[in-house]
Amino acid sequence: MKQIADIHCPQCGAPASFDIVEQRYLCDYCGGKVGIAEAQRQKQGYRTVQAGKIQSSMAQYKLYSASCTGCAATVVFEENEALASCAFCGRNLVRKEYLRSKNMPESVIPFSLTAEEAADRMRDWCDQNKSKPEAKHLLPLIGELKGFYLPYELVRGPVHMRVGRMDGTRSYDCEGFLDGEFVNRSKQLDNLLLDGMEPFNKDGMVEFDFAYVAGQRVKVPDVDEKTLVGRAEEEAAASYTPAVRRTLETRAVEIDANLDSAIRLPVLLPVYYLCKGDLMAAVNGQTGKVSVRAEKDSHYYFLPWWLKAIVSTVVLCGGLFAALRLFGMELGTSLILTGAMALVFIIITLCLFSDTTRNSFAVESGREIYTSGGKSFRRERGKLVLSDELLERKAAEPVFMASVDGQQRPVQMRFTTPTRVLRMVALSLGMLFLPVILALLINGFDFSRLELGGSAVWFCIFVP
Repeated sequence: MKQIADIHCPQCGAPASFDIVEQRYLCDYCGGKVGIAEAQRQKQGYRTVQAGKIQSSMAQYKLYSASCTGCAATVVFEENEALASCAFCGRNLVRKEYLRSKNMPESVIPFSLTAEEAADRMRDWCDQNKSKPEAKHLLPLIGELKGFYLPYELVRGPVHMRVGRMDGTRSYDCEGFLDGEFVNRSKQLDNLLLDGMEPFNKDGMVEFDFAYVAGQRVKVPDVDEKTLVGRAEEEAAASYTPAVRRTLETRAVEIDANLDSAIRLPVLLPVYYLCKGDLMAAVNGQTGKVSVRAEKDSHYYFLPWWLKAIVSTVVLCGGLFAALRLFGMELGTSLILTGAMALVFIIITLCLFSDTTRNSFAVESGREIYTSGGKSFRRERGKLVLSDELLERKAAEPVFMASVDGQQRPVQMRFTTPTRVLRMVALSLGMLFLPVILALLINGFDFSRLELGGSAVWFCIFVP
C-alpha cells in the first residue's frame, strides 16, 4: 500500500521527494515534477474519497459519545462500553449517541501494544525510577491506564522561515522540509507530556476504518484552527532551532516559521493515558515509550544577560580580592589590582552572556517531564521486543536564501570564515603589540633596548 503522506508522480506513480531549492516535488524515477499546489490537491482528493468510505462504514457500528462536564472533552466509544468518569480530569460524563462522522480523521496508526504490555512498560519505568515520588504513586494506579486514540494532525511539507540573531538587526530567509510532524489537537492534555512519548513511526499509518477503534476510545479534536496552526509552527521552529543555531553561530536566535505550503492530514494516534489529580502519565501505543509529568512545579529564574555579567564580575572580583589579601598583599594594592582586573572581567562577561535567549528578568514555573528514553519496541513473531532502530523527528537541512542578481538563490551562510579569523587575529595582535612595534621602529629594531614593563597598562586595556 502506498504511504498515505507521500506525494506521487502523476506520470509514473512513484513517490516524489521535495526539492527545497526548486520548491517542488521531483520524481526520482522519471524526473516528473509536482508543484506545491498540485501536491495539496492530491491529498485533498484522498481525503474526499476517504470521507466517503468512513460514512458508509459507520453504519455498521453503533457509537456513543460522552462529554465531560468539567473539561469539556468528548470521547467516542462503542455502544456496550460503560464510561462513568472522564479519564482526563475525573469529572462526570454525559452520554449520548454519536452521529458526527466528520470529526473522525481519515488516517490512523493502530495500537501495537496491548493494555497489559503498556502496563508492563509503565511498571518498568517505575522500577527504574524508584527514587522519584511519581514512580511510587504511579505503581498502584497502573491498572487505571486507559487506551485512547488521540486526535493529531500530520504536517508534512515545506517550511518557510525568517530567522535572525537576537543580537543583530538583520534577518534571513530560510527554507526547510518537515518529513512528518504530529501536532496535538486536544485542549485538555498536557502538550509537553505527549511530546515526551513521541515520536511515532508514520510508516505505520493506514487508512481509517472503524474496525481499528473497536474496543478503544476515540477523543474528538477540540482545538481551534488558529491554535492548531500556532502549535504546528512552534513545533516546526523547534525542529529547526539546532540547525539554525549552528549556522548563525549563536544560541540566541529567532525563528518565524510558516507552514502555508505544507500538507496537513488529521490522524488518530494510539496512546495509553492516566490522569489522577496532579499525576499524569502516557505510554506510546505504537512504540512503548513512557512519559510521566512531575507532580509539583519547578521554578526557574531568568536574569537579563547584562545583569548576569555584572553579578559574575562582582563574584570574580570578590574572589580575586580575597585571594590577594590571603597571600598577604596590602589593602590598597589589592584594591588597585582588583579594580584594574574588574575592567577585564566586565568586558569578558558581557561578551560571554550576550549570547543568550533571555534578555529580561522572569520567574517561570513548569512541570518536568520524565521519559523512558529513546528506545522503542516492535512486534516480532507475536512478541514485543526492543527495537534496534532509534526513532527520531526528521527535518531536512535548512537552505538559506538571499537575493543574488535580483533572484532568490541558495547561499552558504558562514560567519567565521578562515579569512575573517586570520584577519581578526592579525588585527588583534597588531593592536596588542602596537607599543612594541612603534618602539622597534624608533630604535631600529634593537630588541635589547625594549622595556616591556612599560606596556603593562596597554596590555590590560587591549587583552580583553
